[in-house]
Amino acid sequence: MRLGLVIDLDTCVGCHACAVACKQWNTSGTTGPLTDIAAYGAEPSGVWFNRIRHYEVGDYPNNKTVNMPMSCMHCQDADCVTVCPTGASYKRKEDGIVLVDQDKCMGCNLCAWACPYGARELDPVDGVMKKCTLCIDRIYDETLEPEDRQPACVITCPAHARFFGDLDDPDSQVSRLTRERAGQTLMPELGYKPTNTYLPPRVTRPVPTDDVRRKSLISSVKEWVNQAIVR
Repeated sequence: MRLGLVIDLDTCVGCHACAVACKQWNTSGTTGPLTDIAAYGAEPSGVWFNRIRHYEVGDYPNNKTVNMPMSCMHCQDADCVTVCPTGASYKRKEDGIVLVDQDKCMGCNLCAWACPYGARELDPVDGVMKKCTLCIDRIYDETLEPEDRQPACVITCPAHARFFGDLDDPDSQVSRLTRERAGQTLMPELGYKPTNTYLPPRVTRPVPTDDVRRKSLISSVKEWVNQAIVR
């Protein structure tokens, strides 16, 4: 079994709900608390497992804003595990989730340097490395309803852009979406074999704007004056 996320970049609206839900759940979760530093100051900082990057791609009128959530990719060949000198970073054989044993971690930061995705966060207060756990304390909690046994980020996403499941199962929803939408992993050339997969944005036709007449300055002023008189 290889558990992971599939994220649809076509429907992600960059609202950061997934990041907030992740922070809320994991603050009291397996590796919590997630430290906040000057949360209400001029330069707030702290530990986040999930961060969203925003990119503007293409040229007008074919441009598009792409919102890209990034967290641990739970790589099949995870270099962050290989470089760990204490064995604190490990990959579970039964489901492929990469975790950090907080009791073994000495905060040397080697795993963060080895991770090309910037997925690891050194907690300066606790002095240990923290990262996405795929909400392991939710997905195996049999006291929850089956539909709730998913990572908090997946349940929260208002655009339904995030999916969770077994990518080794060819009949799972995540495997089917990956096939149908030509899902891609991030920087496959590095050879780490990330599990998390992104569905690329669909190609859309630009909205024609050639027939839109540009208003003259005089007509704009007249329109504004008329609106002011009506009021």
